[in-house]
Order: sequence, then structure tokens, then C-alpha cells
Amino acid sequence: MRTLLISISTLALVLSGLAAPASAVSGTVLEEGIVFPQDPEATEFANTWGARRSGGRRHTGSDLMAPRLTPAYAIADGTVKKMDHSRLGGWGLWIDHGDGVVSVYLHLNNDNPGTDDGRGYPEWTFAPGLEIGDEVTQGEFVAFVGDSGNAERTAPHTHFELHVHGRKVNPYHYLKPVHDAQVTEAPTETDQPDLEVLLVKYAGVRRVSDMAPI
Repeated sequence: MRTLLISISTLALVLSGLAAPASAVSGTVLEEGIVFPQDPEATEFANTWGARRSGGRRHTGSDLMAPRLTPAYAIADGTVKKMDHSRLGGWGLWIDHGDGVVSVYLHLNNDNPGTDDGRGYPEWTFAPGLEIGDEVTQGEFVAFVGDSGNAERTAPHTHFELHVHGRKVNPYHYLKPVHDAQVTEAPTETDQPDLEVLLVKYAGVRRVSDMAPI
């Protein structure tokens, strides 16, 4: 009976979007471990999977609320699959991590620092020099948090999605424990990258850990 109850509970989690089937993530980056896609100390988020949206849509990701121009990072090693713009999602980035797992970052920044002018693309949208086909490593700086697309009416945030074998799964299930662990182990303030230093003095350096001390 206990085994049956566990199986039913697991099935309920899968159907509600709280988890992908274990067989689907076995051996993938979701099982091996990811990092949080942006500064965990600066980010607030909740489980809003399935929440109603305009036009009868349902929410199919996690909204990671953070100040404009907060750096976004690759959750794991992968290849830049797509860098594109859409009316709803604004500027977006797709990273293919292999084994059917793709991470998606939407509403990326399109403004110049200190403005909401919509004229910051591409310098303040993606990491310097980032292109489709580039290989990225876990924790590498890839983009900036913003409010492009239909997020112009909201606070800056990244709409983050996880696709497993072409199917969207609830990322909250994977992000929450990683977020909490990284907040506990958060670097000191002196270890945090300065945005102007990152893009001016260290233009072209995309991995935060590769930056020389200032």
C-alpha cells in the first residue's frame, strides 16, 4: 500500500508540472546538478506554474524577479541554440544542454543602464560576443535580466523555462533547492562582479570566475 501511495504521489507531481518523470532526467544535467540561473541573493521567485495569463494562456515557467541588469548564468554546460526576439517573450536565449534538456531565458534586458529606453540591445542584452553555436560552461555569464516583450508592464525578471525532450516542465522543482543552497553559500559582497567593470574593463570576458581581482 505504501509503494502504491508513493507512486500515486509521484504521478500527481508529474501531472501537475512539479517534476519531470525520473526516467526523462536520468543522466542529464537535471540529475547531475545545475547552478541557479542568476544571482540568488538578488532573486525572488515563487511556484507560479500553471497560473492564468492573458489570452487564456497558462504560465509555463518560473519568473525570477531581480533588478534590471542582474547577470544571468548558464545553469550547466551547453551550446547556445537560439538568440531571438518575440512580441511576448521579448529578447530570449535558448541553451541546449544535451540529452534533451534545454534552458530558456526570456524578457532579457533591452534598455541602456539607468533608463527604460528600449535601446540597449545587444550590448546590454547578451554577454559580450555571445553567438549562436557558442559553447558555454556552467556558471558562465550569458545575459542580463530585463523587462523586454510583454514584461514592460512588470518589474524586471527572467521568465525561465526548462524543456525536457521537447516538453516544458516546471523549473521550480529544480531551481528552489539550488537557490536555497547557493544563498547559504553565497559569496561575499567583494566577490560580486561589478557590471561596468565586466563590460568595460573586462570586455569579452564572459565567465565571472575568470575575472582578475580589481
